[in-house]
Parts: sequence; structure tokens; C-alpha cells
Amino acid sequence: MTTATIVGSGPNGLAAALTLARAGLSVTVLEAADEIGGGTRTSEAIVPGMLHDHCSAIHPMAVGSPLLGELGLDRYGLEWRWTDVDCVHPLDNGEAGVLYRSVDRTAAALGIDGSRWRALFSRPAERFDALSEDIMGPLLRVPSHPLTLARFGAPTVLPAAILARVFRTEQARALFGGVAAHAFRPLHLPMTSAIGLGILTAGHQHGWAVAAGGSRAITDAMAAMLTDLGGKIETGIRVRSASQLPPSDLTLFDLAPEAVASLLGDRLPRRVSRAYRAFRRGPGAFKVDFAVEGGVPWTNRQAYRAGTVHLGGPFGEVAATEREIAAGRMPERPFVLVGQQYLADPQRSVGDIHPVWSYAHVPNGYTGDATAAIIAQIERFAPGFRDRVVGHTVRSTTAMAAYNPNYVGGDIMTGAKDIRQLTFGPRVTLSPYSTGAAGFYLCSAATPPGPGAHGMCGYHAARTALAQLHHNKDWNNQ
Repeated sequence: MTTATIVGSGPNGLAAALTLARAGLSVTVLEAADEIGGGTRTSEAIVPGMLHDHCSAIHPMAVGSPLLGELGLDRYGLEWRWTDVDCVHPLDNGEAGVLYRSVDRTAAALGIDGSRWRALFSRPAERFDALSEDIMGPLLRVPSHPLTLARFGAPTVLPAAILARVFRTEQARALFGGVAAHAFRPLHLPMTSAIGLGILTAGHQHGWAVAAGGSRAITDAMAAMLTDLGGKIETGIRVRSASQLPPSDLTLFDLAPEAVASLLGDRLPRRVSRAYRAFRRGPGAFKVDFAVEGGVPWTNRQAYRAGTVHLGGPFGEVAATEREIAAGRMPERPFVLVGQQYLADPQRSVGDIHPVWSYAHVPNGYTGDATAAIIAQIERFAPGFRDRVVGHTVRSTTAMAAYNPNYVGGDIMTGAKDIRQLTFGPRVTLSPYSTGAAGFYLCSAATPPGPGAHGMCGYHAARTALAQLHHNKDWNNQ
């Protein structure tokens, strides 16, 4: 029987494992940690019984993932839930940009910018399921829906700072800019609109969903399905060299490129090894989880209903902050993301004490403590917040990298999403999942389409591996 080993059990590793197991391969997943899931892990923290997502928390790209939809993971306990308001970006005057799943509802809330929001998102959102076939994989290939992709793709090449000028109100500019800032890049650079437009378009079609019971429910469901298919998962197995790998026809790595280069050593072609070792890293995330009695006392009323709140002030301030962070300087007021997943999933709370998830954008490898800066940003838009906090826990950039070795320096994106790496992955090639070493493939978020719990990096890597396997068998049979 053809065998496959997957190193790493994040969503991409498990997606690769499921794709191969469904093709009839005997699959084993090796996980260094004692618990599966990579960035989708969830656990109790601060207050017994209160659930906090460790990293990945809100899932606009996963809920509409072609792979996850096809797998039917609801049979294994995965349940998506939504808040009434997807995202709010409050301003200092008490107003806010408010994002709803509905394009029309969002547009109506944006007043004079409503028609421009509709023009940008209505058609792509309606066609997102077809569009996702092209954007949720390698970009350099013949598209299945070229006209739809062309209409969507034209504005993605623009700097977010340029595209934001389409809007006349600060609410609309800030709302767009806060989502564009998910790219962890200075917003004046080309293609910084791409990730924001992708997240917004996906959200307008499928919503910014959370997984009931925490993000761990996504990978728990994937693991349960893999077990039903005969696959095996072994935890507490840290692979440091190729000699530790079991003999397999295929080996896929849900790891950072640098780690693969170190692990495979001379088995990699030199040009690939050089590219993997030169892989560029983006800024880091400094995470603080809070236990908050009565929830966050937001000044803007819509924020009480939002699963996600972006804290960064007007667009110009967000853009300036992202420039500072990219230059290695910690700003006084960092861009902060706040998650209120309990609004959609009340089982995460304990009575009237609620888990509030947050992180700030910080320079890669930042060694300071950003806790006070995060609290100050929340206080800026929710006076009295600190008086409601009954406990908190911190994960610094160093701790983030220890928690998940793919997050070097706190880089939860698994690499800078600049033009080259967003388009090609860790090296310039038409086959971003191939390592150049026979039988070995890369399936982490360092490859297209990038970060998220969608599993599509793993799916495409596994399809690439299967195609090469079948090609070799056909060649040997001639």
C-alpha cells in the first residue's frame, strides 16, 4: 500500500492527510506538540471552564473553504456560528465603520460611501464560490473563471492606501484599512489590498464565522474523519532530521520553509535550500487574553454585537502604525485586534465572565511587553475596560514561536506576504508545494493561498504529490 507521512497537524497538515487518505493512501501524521491543531488550538485559561482560542479565531476564509465544505465536517461535530455584526472599526468620535455579512446592509451603514462599497464587493461576493477556485490556490495558473478573476483581481494589485481613497468617509476608509492591515505590511505598498479584499469578499458571502466550542473544533473534526479513513496521528513526536522520518512514498511538511531546509539538509537542491533559508519574515503578534466581567464597555454600541473589533483609529493612523512596525519600531498605539467569539458561542463564557481575545501588531521578535499598550488601546474605545478585567494571560512573540515553531519571531502569517511570497510562496516556481527533492512536499501556510484555517495549502500540496506519484508510476510501467 502506498504510504504517506505528514509532519505537523495544523489545518494544512490534516487537510493534506485527508486528501491522501481519501485517495487510498496509508497516512500517518506526526505532531511535535502533545495536542494537535497548530494555530487552531483552544484551551481553558484564566478562569476554569472559560475557553480561549490560542491563535486562529475568526474564520471568513475557512467557512467557505472548498475543501472543508466538501468534507462535510458537520458529521464530526464542526458547527459554525455567527455574530450579528462581523466587524467594527471604532473612531475616537464614537462613530465606526461597521461590517455586516450583507453587502447592502454594510453599504447602508456607510452612507455616502454605500454605492462605492457595493460597486467594490457586490458582484465578487455573489461569485465568491466560483472565485475561490482561482484565489484559493497558486495564482500563476490558468484560471477556471478568468473574467470573474479579472474583475476581482484588478484592485488587489493596488496599495491599500490608494484603494482607500475611493471612499469619502473616515468610517469606510478605516473599515477597509483595518481589514487590509491583516496583511501585516505597510499599506502604501503594492498588493496590500489583496488580503483585505479577499477577507471582505469571503465574509460578505459566508460571514466571519467562529467554530462552536473553539477553533480546535475544526482540527478535531478533521482528525476524527482521518481516523475513520484509517489514518493515524502520533503526538509528542518532534522530527529534527530526515533520519527520523519513517520510510514513506510521500512526505509532506506543515512546517516553515527554514525548518524544512534544516530538516532535509543535503537532500534539497541547493537553490531550493537557499530560497528556504532566505525566507522573509513579517512582523509579529503579541497576544493577550482577558477574562472580562460583563464584557467590554464599548463607546460605540455596534461593537457590543461584533465578533471582531479593530482598534487603530483613522486610516492614516493605521497606515503609520504599520509602517513603524515594518521598520522594527514599536509604536505607542499599535494596531490591536479584539475577538468576542463568545457572542456567537456563549458556551465559552463562565456566567457573566467572558473571554476576550486580542493581539497587537509588533515588530518581529519584539522583546518588550505590549500588554499595557493593548489595554490602553481598548480603553481608548471602551473607557472602564480595565476595571472589568478579572484576569489575563500573555503570549509574547517569543512564546508564540515556542507554541508554534512556524511562527518565527511571532510571525503568525508564516512569512511576509510581500508580492513575491504572496504570489509564489517561499521560492519562485510554478510548483510552490514541490521541494525539488523526490517525494517531499511543503504544505504549510508559507505556500499559496496563505494563512487561515481553510486547509487549502495542504489540499493543493497533496494533489501535487498525488499527481507526481501517479506520473512516476506510469513512467515506471512503460
